[in-house]
Amino acid sequence: MSIPPRIITLTTDFGTSDAYVGVMKGVILGINPNAQVVDITHAVPPQDIHEAAFLIHAAYRYFPTDTIHVIVVDPGVGSDRRAIVCQTEQALFVCPDNGILTYLLHEIENDGKQLENIVAIQNPVYCLPEVSQTFHGRDIFAPVAAHLSRGVPLAEMGPSVRDLVRLPIPTLEISDDKLTGEIIKIDSFGNAISNISESLLTCLQGGSAAEIYDCEIRVGSVKLKGLNRSYADSEIGAPLAIIGSSGVLEIAVNGGSAAAIFGLKRGDTVTIHRFD
Repeated sequence: MSIPPRIITLTTDFGTSDAYVGVMKGVILGINPNAQVVDITHAVPPQDIHEAAFLIHAAYRYFPTDTIHVIVVDPGVGSDRRAIVCQTEQALFVCPDNGILTYLLHEIENDGKQLENIVAIQNPVYCLPEVSQTFHGRDIFAPVAAHLSRGVPLAEMGPSVRDLVRLPIPTLEISDDKLTGEIIKIDSFGNAISNISESLLTCLQGGSAAEIYDCEIRVGSVKLKGLNRSYADSEIGAPLAIIGSSGVLEIAVNGGSAAAIFGLKRGDTVTIHRFD
């Protein structure tokens, strides 16, 4: 019986100069030659679970339903941390239980939903015969994803679990005329991405989507009057604030790196004041 193609994505901190990513793909294709393996990124900073949590949350929604996402940023490899599979309405996530699904779980809970289908990977039948202490991406996560892509039921992988590990999520504070958040990621362009969504800015401005562009934004030494609708609204080399592709406020420099020029970093406070 032919096995229909199934998408499996890979997100790791392995880089591409070593053979680790290629080996994981080899394991997957050895079990399911029909799998379609897609790289999301292998440039997560080493052992940066927070970055991986942000990236998979930003990316997963753009893949077809029932995509299997393998995320391997795993500083606890070889310890007693759990290996899990988490199933949502849209996808399956195969990963260590180390907080890497924090933003995804937060989103689901904010939508008033609960996850019921999470299992610990404990069935050795679906792992490689020899499991190393240092490369669970190859020995556990890749083969489990491949077997799932062939239609193996989730329950075969191991027992149900709850109470997944969570990372601290940066808090937001909102008052009548002020919104305070923080930078949660610096991207490869040097843009400082915040946790302040467009919908929160709309709330700050009294529910008017048009008026979110009339505000004052401060982060570090940067003070900006209003949001841009595009990068081209500012001159080359000028700082700007814009709602980025992830739907949140970003601090950028047209043609440059806001992080490098202004010394911005993850964790910096962002404040937005409403104009009277």
